[in-house]
Amino acid sequence: MTTIAVTDDVKEMLLRVASELQLKFGRKVDLNDAIRYLATNKGKKPELLEIVTKPVHGFNEAYKELIEERRKDERRANRKYGA
Repeated sequence: MTTIAVTDDVKEMLLRVASELQLKFGRKVDLNDAIRYLATNKGKKPELLEIVTKPVHGFNEAYKELIEERRKDERRANRKYGA
């Protein structure tokens, strides 16, 4: 399983699609089902699929910072516990 980041407005759109699907199918639907539906039915609402799949602004910088902080954590743990 992979984690993705979306803006609040995209999350709201996905929740709206998921609730529509829930009413349509009469069962619980999660955001994964909503994204799958949009991907397989891209002709029906292409603007939603485009919004959901576009890269998040600033992701690369945040990812680099996350990796660097993780390395710092590992160095601290090695110093503290002597791995």
